[in-house]
Parts: sequence; C-alpha cells; structure tokens
Amino acid sequence: MLMKFILATLVPPIVLAYLGGWLMRHVAPRLGWLDRPGGRKIHTQPMPTSGGLAVWVAVVGVFAGGQAMLAWLKATGQLQLPAPSIAGVPMPQFAVPHLAGLWAQSGKLWTLLGGGTVLMILGWLDDRRPVDWRVRLAVETLVAVVLVAMGWRLSLFIENVWITGAASVLWIVALVNAFNMLDNMDGLSAGVAAIAAGMLAGVLLMVPNPQSQAPQFFVAGFLLVLVGALMGFLWHNRPPARLFLGDAGSYLVGFWIAMATLSATFVVLEDGQPKRHAILAPLCVLAVPIYDMITVVAIRLRAGRSPFEGDRSHLSHRLVELGMSRAQAVGVIYLLSATCGLGALLLHQVDMTGACVVLLLVVCVLVVIGILESAARRSRTEGG
Repeated sequence: MLMKFILATLVPPIVLAYLGGWLMRHVAPRLGWLDRPGGRKIHTQPMPTSGGLAVWVAVVGVFAGGQAMLAWLKATGQLQLPAPSIAGVPMPQFAVPHLAGLWAQSGKLWTLLGGGTVLMILGWLDDRRPVDWRVRLAVETLVAVVLVAMGWRLSLFIENVWITGAASVLWIVALVNAFNMLDNMDGLSAGVAAIAAGMLAGVLLMVPNPQSQAPQFFVAGFLLVLVGALMGFLWHNRPPARLFLGDAGSYLVGFWIAMATLSATFVVLEDGQPKRHAILAPLCVLAVPIYDMITVVAIRLRAGRSPFEGDRSHLSHRLVELGMSRAQAVGVIYLLSATCGLGALLLHQVDMTGACVVLLLVVCVLVVIGILESAARRSRTEGG
C-alpha cells in the first residue's frame, strides 16, 4: 500500500512538471521572460525563467484532477461506498478509506494552494521587473498572517496565542525568503526543497497522528506531490540549467513547505506522554536553508548593506571560494541537507538525551562548514 501511495503521488506531478518545464523553455524566450546576465549573476547568457510556473501547474493540476474525481464521487453518491468507480474504472483500494477525509480536507487544501498562488504571482512579477523588498515582505507577511489567523500555527506547547501566532508568521516568512536566497545556482533551491519535502514526508509516514494512530497521509501526500513537481522541474534545472526556478518558484516552494510543517503533527505519545522534542524535526530538515539565510543576512549587515541586497555571499558561493566547482558546491549542500534531515527521522524514536545528540550532530555539521569557510577567508586575506 505504501509504495502505491508514493508512486501515485510522485509520478503525475513529475510528468506534468517535466512537460510544463519543456513548454516554459520554448515559450518564455518569445515572451521576454528571461533572466539576463550581468552584475552579481553567474550565468553568461539569457536564461528562460519562471520555471516556478511549471512547478505550480504540476501541483495545482494534480490536486485539481483529484478534486474533480472527488466531486464526481460525491455527486454520484459513491464517496462512502466500499468500491467506488469513475466511468466504470474502480478506484485504487488503498485510497478508498481516505476519500471522505480528502473531501472534508479539500477546503484547507485549496486555501494553501491559494496562498501559494498569491506568492507565486508576487514572485512572477518580481522576475519580470524587480519589486521593492518592502512590498514583497509586506505581501509575504500579509499572506502568513491570514493563514495563521485561520488556524495554522506552530505547536510550541505555549498557551499564549500571540507568541505562537507571531512565531508562526516569522517561520513562514523566513522559509519563503530562505528558499529564495538559496536559488543562486543551477538545481540548488529546487533540489534542497525536494530533499526537505521528501524528508518531512518520510517523518510524517513514520509518525502516527496522536488521535487516529494512522500515518499522516494527507500532509505527506501534499509534500510528495511537491517532491514530484520539483523532480520533474529539475530535469530542466540540473547543471547546466536550461530553465530557472525564478522568484515565482522559490517563493512558492518555501511557502508550501512552511505550511506543510504547520499542518502536520510531529509529536508522538509514549506511555500517554508527548515527546515534545520531536517538534524540532522540521528545524533539522530545514537547517541548511536557515543557516544560509542567517549567515547571508549577518554578512550583509556586517558590511553595512541591506539584508535584501543581492550579492555572492551565499553558502554556495562561499563553497566555490573554497575551491569547489559549482556542481560540487551544489552536491555538498545536497549532502548537508540530507545529513541534517536524517536526524529528523530519529527524533520521534529517541528520548530527550537522544534528541540532544541528534541536534548536536546537526549543529556540529554546520559549525564544521563555518570553520572551513572562516579558514579559507583568513587564508585569502593573509595571502593577499
């Protein structure tokens, strides 16, 4: 059953994103949707951008198709039947027990898709003509506030709704910008997002819902659809890229991953008591994008520049300065993301001591990278 579920959620968006990416590669140049070289940009020729539209079409297309099937079953009175079918074709048996639940959750799903669409449009406009950072931040914050006010928020075991609400808004806006900042080399942001979404889906398939004691198929399925869309897009974005994700895609991906973490439950019960440390699983999975964002902002502020002013101070650029090729730098960041993310798969299985060990391993990985970067900068300074 699990393998059928994974294939059913991965394959359709892979196909749609691949076809959408192929279409964007041919249509974008004719419409002038190009990212031109110059300044801090490292590519040497105009590149079709707004590949995020292909990711958006793949994800929304899959869920639109699923919603249409559910509406058909609802209209024909088959939603509760043990053997529903569409036009004589029986529904897969592994999906049948969840059809009613999917219909009940469809309102929340389309709210998330709608919020992502708003940010995708914002990014698409920014791809066409730069939008002032204050406007972008205001729109991102507004979308986050609306979703948090509707009930999506971090589970921090804190009773004060103002604290959890503010933390949730900050989390959403931070991840939107973290994946946007990470989109600076071929395959980087989309690849890290695919790894992160896949890791989070794995955690949710292992961590049962405390109420039903069943795997969290709804949120895991959402994440796997996103993974499939990113995999299909990466065929066009892998080095050397023939299509860029663009702000349209990075905003979209960061928002959907953030909202998925707010929609899921990472805490498990042991002898009736919650393992509260398990809520840190998303922090492990997303440690690398967050590390990149924090260090980039710190470097820019230390230099007296705006944190929203683009430059080449990102983790990927710093790894290239260590002597790596761009492809090697991207590969190293993939491995860092996977290494930190693997710790999240263990948090719900260990006690507090084990959780501290997992978190220390994540911190040590990032500190090692920081030490190597500092040594390289010091060596270049002394050599210059």
